[in-house]
Amino acid sequence: MAPLRRILLTASSAWLALAGVASSLTVKGKPFPSLIDVTIDDLSAGLESGLFTSVDLVNAYVARIMEVNDTLHAVIEINPDALTIAADLDSMRAKGKTMGPLHGVPILIKNNIATHDKMDNTAGSWSLFGAKVSEDSMIAKKLRQAGAIILGKSNLSQWANYRSSNSSNGWSAHGGQVYGAYYPSMDPSGSSSGSGVSSALGLALAALGTETSGSIVSPSQKGNLVGIKPTVGLTSRHLVIPISEHQDTVGPMARTVKDAAYILQAIAGYDPKDNYTKAIPHCGKIPNYLAALDVDGLKGARIGVPYNILPTANSTEMVAYYNAIEVMKAAGATIVAANFLNGSASTSSIVLQADFVSNLASYLAELKYNPNNVKSLADVREFTQTFALEEYPNRDTATWDSAIALGYNNSDGRFWAGLQQNYYAGGEAGLLGAIERNKVDTIILPTSRAAGRAAIVGAPIVTVPLGFYPNDTAVVTTSRGLVTTAPNVPFGLSFLGHKFTEATLIKLAYAFEQKTMVRNKVQPYLVPTTELGDIAGF
Repeated sequence: MAPLRRILLTASSAWLALAGVASSLTVKGKPFPSLIDVTIDDLSAGLESGLFTSVDLVNAYVARIMEVNDTLHAVIEINPDALTIAADLDSMRAKGKTMGPLHGVPILIKNNIATHDKMDNTAGSWSLFGAKVSEDSMIAKKLRQAGAIILGKSNLSQWANYRSSNSSNGWSAHGGQVYGAYYPSMDPSGSSSGSGVSSALGLALAALGTETSGSIVSPSQKGNLVGIKPTVGLTSRHLVIPISEHQDTVGPMARTVKDAAYILQAIAGYDPKDNYTKAIPHCGKIPNYLAALDVDGLKGARIGVPYNILPTANSTEMVAYYNAIEVMKAAGATIVAANFLNGSASTSSIVLQADFVSNLASYLAELKYNPNNVKSLADVREFTQTFALEEYPNRDTATWDSAIALGYNNSDGRFWAGLQQNYYAGGEAGLLGAIERNKVDTIILPTSRAAGRAAIVGAPIVTVPLGFYPNDTAVVTTSRGLVTTAPNVPFGLSFLGHKFTEATLIKLAYAFEQKTMVRNKVQPYLVPTTELGDIAGF
């Protein structure tokens, strides 16, 4: 793993040794939540009252990262300017000016979201190490405009899980292997693996992930988190290392629905450099996602259950799923049978393959400094197959091989047929058709079965914690030794919706979260001990 850039309050090694010894749940004599549970409202109130500063927050989160990162490899890089940014934001606050609820709050972002600063943006590949962009991605720009501190970059499945047929979730050549927080050697899922682990453990207030199909919601469920996979076009992808313009999206991974809504509010919106954001309804006006939060939001809601695509096995996940339906009934929801017209309609791999060939080349063309002169997928494959740290052929390039062998990109007429095939499978035959025919507010699915149904039509998902595997669960591992199933491994429930219905999904997810509070029932096996009191004083 590449050396992590360290930021310390002082150069004293004694300070590092002492940080985290006392797991203080007070700050300056006042009770304050643990950083594994703290919310944006908690941090905002503490900052505004002067109980602690954003500099204190940065130092506390960095200390927590240092405690666990050698084991879990969740964070690939810490922003060397984080303390300076925090001090500037503290100074602004002292003068009576703030930029909103995220002012001075540290957030981690996935290492495929470009920043115009001293940090790298590599998608986990050495081929992009040292490459530079000429400006922030719109996502980074919006975070800064909201006052957030970009604390660093989280590790990920290399190339957002779009390289190999035989690699592992959470592995990247640049960052090493991410491990999950709820069981030793746990598969963190992917591709936003480090974002999920970081948010789960309070290594920052929350993190951003990206999703093409599952890469936010799947690691969110494995981290016992709330994850919002927005409609494609609600959040900009400009200067985000791509897979597919038709499926890629950027969203928050947080510990509560409210915090995820705060962050989505900050990053959503039109970007002239991403044409898909022109589709945002109401002339680009973003709804007030915080106003959607309603503890009674399930009352009167029509919840769709697609019985004909659900497994019949009486598994732990499915028992929890049907119990969740009863919770919703009790909260006043109407449960509607919302079967898919053709739940097994075939889909096309051509969309991702051809998009990747085109979209990667477009991203590489925007680099102002490209040290390895990679300008196409073929160039990146050549680098990967000849640079030892990329671990080829132990981790192959089969996904790229297929994309290159296709022989055309997304400007070819043959691409259109594959795209229409996916639009039918996810539209009339699938998710969107089930919503429209049955006039439901959402379709609910176990998160492990949700991603692909929404991905192929760019529809949104909100996943929330649903349960954990029981103590007598047999441990199951992958061929690379990652634990996929074990006691205390979390799983989630997904609310899927029509395009640009995030406010409705947030409302329903929040109500379910408040009725169940599943997240509080099991703690990770490895938890950092540094708290704000250790930094700001007890």
